[in-house]
Formats: sequence, C-alpha cells, structure tokens
Amino acid sequence: MDGINTAVRKKHSLFVCTACASVWKNGKREGKSGGQQFMEDLSQLAKDWEFADEFDIQEVECMSACSHSCAVSFAAAGKYTYLFGDLPANEPETAEAVLECASQYYAKPDGLLPWADRPQALKKGVLARIPPLGNLN
Repeated sequence: MDGINTAVRKKHSLFVCTACASVWKNGKREGKSGGQQFMEDLSQLAKDWEFADEFDIQEVECMSACSHSCAVSFAAAGKYTYLFGDLPANEPETAEAVLECASQYYAKPDGLLPWADRPQALKKGVLARIPPLGNLN
C-alpha cells in the first residue's frame, strides 16, 4: 500500500453481469447463467483478496453487453469507468485476472489502465472506457 495516494482510498465498485451467458427457452432463463457462475467464482476468490475491503462486488442483472459476455466493470468516484467483456465464465484464471486488474485500477489515481499492464484476459475485452464525471458543483 506504500506509495498509493490517499485520495485513491475510497470505495470502489466491481460490477458483474449475472445475465451473461444465459440459456433461454420460451423467453425464460434456464438454469444458472455463466455470469452467475462467474460471480460465485469471483466472490469466493475475493474472500482472500488484499483489496476485498476496498471494493463492493455487486451483481448487475444486465450490462447490455450480451454479444460480449461475460462482462464486468470497474468504477470509482473521480476515475475512469471500464467495461470489459468477452470473459470466459468457467475459467478460474479469468476471475484471478479480474481481481488482478481491479488491484491495478485501485492503485491508479485516475483509474487509467494501460493496455500493456493489464492481465492477458483483459487486454482484448475493453468495451468502454468512460471518463470520470467532472466537478458537478
């Protein structure tokens, strides 16, 4: 934690789409979606994660990235928001890569995640990088 600006130490959010990789039949979701499985795997892994207290890991019913499932997003006040997709739901290393990238995001005062520094699983899947909101006062 040395060297991390204290302004960075505010609550961060990691959103996980639980509708991703769903099987639909007659207009209804059938069984557990890939996103729900990914959320379970990520939550289990995050129990021992050094930044577990710094992030709220939240389920989101849909992030409108259906053609790029599974999807996750990092967000925090004053930082860029990232939306990543095309993440395999049933590979344990994917959840590890998401937490590694979230750790990098936490350490950056502006939230910018250079492509070269990201874990391999998150290099190709950027769907959006949204600038932080300006001063609303």
